[in-house]
Amino acid sequence: MITSAVLAHSITWRSSKQSYFTAVLLADRTLVDDCLRAYAYFRWADDVVDIVLQSEKERIEFIARQKALVRKLYRNERIMDLCPEERMLADLIGHDRNPGSGLHSFICNFMAVIEFDSQRMGRLVRREDLSTYTNHLATAVMDGLQYFIGNGHPYPKTPERDMAVTGAHITHMLRDMLEDLPSGIINIPLEDLAEYGISIEELDNASFRNWVNDQTNKARQAFLAGQGYIHSMSVLRCKLAGVWYLARFDNILNVIEREGYRLRLDYPERHYLATWMEIARVGYQITIEHLAGQLNRKFHAVHGPSTLPSATGMRAFPFNK
Repeated sequence: MITSAVLAHSITWRSSKQSYFTAVLLADRTLVDDCLRAYAYFRWADDVVDIVLQSEKERIEFIARQKALVRKLYRNERIMDLCPEERMLADLIGHDRNPGSGLHSFICNFMAVIEFDSQRMGRLVRREDLSTYTNHLATAVMDGLQYFIGNGHPYPKTPERDMAVTGAHITHMLRDMLEDLPSGIINIPLEDLAEYGISIEELDNASFRNWVNDQTNKARQAFLAGQGYIHSMSVLRCKLAGVWYLARFDNILNVIEREGYRLRLDYPERHYLATWMEIARVGYQITIEHLAGQLNRKFHAVHGPSTLPSATGMRAFPFNK
């Protein structure tokens, strides 16, 4: 029988090369397989909700089962009827380092994201609900990064911790807007439809572009609020993972702005070789700056204030204009 680790590697490799290489290259050596299990399990669960299940009743029952599994697994109950994908969840929870490790929060917040998606197809959502949805996603991403990379490191939990990922999620919803609409996923709040005079049936007009403009500004502001936290993280691997995750979305914002806030069905630029080369370049730059900063701190600790140059200030994200 295929092991959960082998299945996790396979699903992640097929679904997202960036997620695969992030886990393999940056996660703690003892947590690589669990990092891949986490991604693969939620990739599978999301696909089941979005693609496989056809009725709301089926989706509700599926999510209820997954939430019950999490509760039972954290109570160390033995469960016999797990499918191979659920076995990934069981092994992931079975390896949790401690109750306050962040993994439990990661799992519960990502489950809340999928549950929200499962119940809103074809329905309009309010700003408050969409904001809660984004908060769950941002919390989950940062919990995951800080659990799988530098596990046990005392990462600070400041108000800015989740802001950069909030900006990424706003961008993600813009990127997938036209693709999601036919399946009934509407990421324009009910209040915004009325305030901007937007019609779901007609999105190629000034009203919708004004809304997209305001959303891109909102994402930029969130990036700005969160950039200091990302660059202040003292674990280089986690810093790199955060910046690489966000770079994809910053690139999308640049494209949307260049095209006058007109959205498209696809953004293949994120897969271009030039994009990957730029991500590699900024990774190298961040590494040099990180090491230079460590050297300066050590020098100052021994010799006091000096005239040594500090690390060069970086732009928030590599693709900014």
